[in-house]
Amino acid sequence: MVSAQPGVHWEPHWEPSEHGMCNPCSVISVAEAVSRLDDVAQRPVVALLAETFAAAGFELALVGGPVRDAFLGRTVDDLDFTTNARPAQILALVAPLASTTWDVGRDFGTIAAQVRGERVEITTYRADAYDGETRKPIVAFGDSLDDDLHRRDFTVNAMALRLPQRQLVDPYGGIEQLLSQTLDTPGAPAVSFGDDPLRMLRGARFTSQLGFVVSDRVREAMTEMADSIEIVSIERVADELVKLLRTDNPVPGIRVLVETGLADRVLPEVPALRLEVDEHAHHKDVYEHSLTVLTQAIDLERSRSLPGAPDVVLRFAALLHDIGKPATRRIEGGGAVTFHHHDVVGAKLATKRLRALRLDNDTIKSVARLIELHLRFFGYSDQAWTDAAVRRYVRDAGDELERLHILTRADVTTRNRRKADRLDFAYDDLESRIAQIQEAEGIAAVRPDLDGADIMRLLGIAPGPVVGEAYRFMLELRLDEGPLEPAEAEARLRQWWQERPTPENDPA
Repeated sequence: MVSAQPGVHWEPHWEPSEHGMCNPCSVISVAEAVSRLDDVAQRPVVALLAETFAAAGFELALVGGPVRDAFLGRTVDDLDFTTNARPAQILALVAPLASTTWDVGRDFGTIAAQVRGERVEITTYRADAYDGETRKPIVAFGDSLDDDLHRRDFTVNAMALRLPQRQLVDPYGGIEQLLSQTLDTPGAPAVSFGDDPLRMLRGARFTSQLGFVVSDRVREAMTEMADSIEIVSIERVADELVKLLRTDNPVPGIRVLVETGLADRVLPEVPALRLEVDEHAHHKDVYEHSLTVLTQAIDLERSRSLPGAPDVVLRFAALLHDIGKPATRRIEGGGAVTFHHHDVVGAKLATKRLRALRLDNDTIKSVARLIELHLRFFGYSDQAWTDAAVRRYVRDAGDELERLHILTRADVTTRNRRKADRLDFAYDDLESRIAQIQEAEGIAAVRPDLDGADIMRLLGIAPGPVVGEAYRFMLELRLDEGPLEPAEAEARLRQWWQERPTPENDPA
């Protein structure tokens, strides 16, 4: 059992105390956290590694996230260790114990392995720093656990559990920071961010992930050093933005990025939403509206049990759905503000930005499609759509239909309760009609009654542009009139072929 003597004991610069709750994470009592750490230390894989490294004369400590999460009452899944052993020595010790090893991070001092069914990562005490010109960190190995902790990104991650001694090492007050729900750095923020500017984005992510606030000095350093994020590879930047959007509440982190100027460098379309509002030209605060839409989309994602949640495609679309507004803003007579075609412009801007972030093509295409379609529904409540219009809505949404349902509903942020209820009722009605037509006609994947092979066989033509033209005619017929009987579909195709006013209707 963990206790001050023997077992896990302290090396902090403060006296432990009992504290309450934070949101979204619970900071549990120190005694409970120590008990949880003791349980982790007794896991077979942890005990085995501790004994192996000690027998070889090397230090080993569980470090960072696992220790932090024990104090937050979260499940400890990741097993990250640090040691004074060099990468080759780590590999030599771990390989006989592991079913698989990976040394893809060897140049940075990290060896990963699968040991007794659990993935572990073991890293040599190190310091990462950029030379200020290239995007690659300079790696220097160290020999001191305290020095290694001092180089960690944030104080809450600068705690370790020495093994096999089970000695809790907290030289920079990480537990104090956890209890005060504050994000700070072990040393000067400028030094930490100079070592790796990506830590500024990680800080923004942690405000969302942990529910903490950044300290004043960290915020100041982020603001002053925002330009330095440009030396970090775009892939690492994109990975942090995706991780931020995947948190339960990305909004606090997005606010940090915008307020410090980091968003101007990595996602400039978002701070651009803070449009200047003329006192005579009234419109919604587009920036605040977009953050509200993102929050509401996440709520709907959960309540509707969207597959694949947390859904990065939906969340990017919600955050960026109005980024076309700054470019399309016009003030009409009487002070009315319009944003004509901001959906189309926004889809193009989103495509450009996400390509710059080097996201995958499927994500980019889906986000752009949702932004392009997000206004399609509005007006349905004023004039009920025909069945053909409903079919086209389903056809145009394609695989994004459920996401489009969520985005469209989330886009209603009016404080006018009557208007909100009217739009909600109208969308309920649209979804009901879609379900009815899908059940009756099978329009989940709208296809014509005759496919390309049928068209070529019936018209006696070879593959070519004319087949595509005939296919599009049959698809429009399907959308306008619903499914046709086979004989009727064939008759309509032949009629179209006979009436087609081009010389190409000669089947020769």
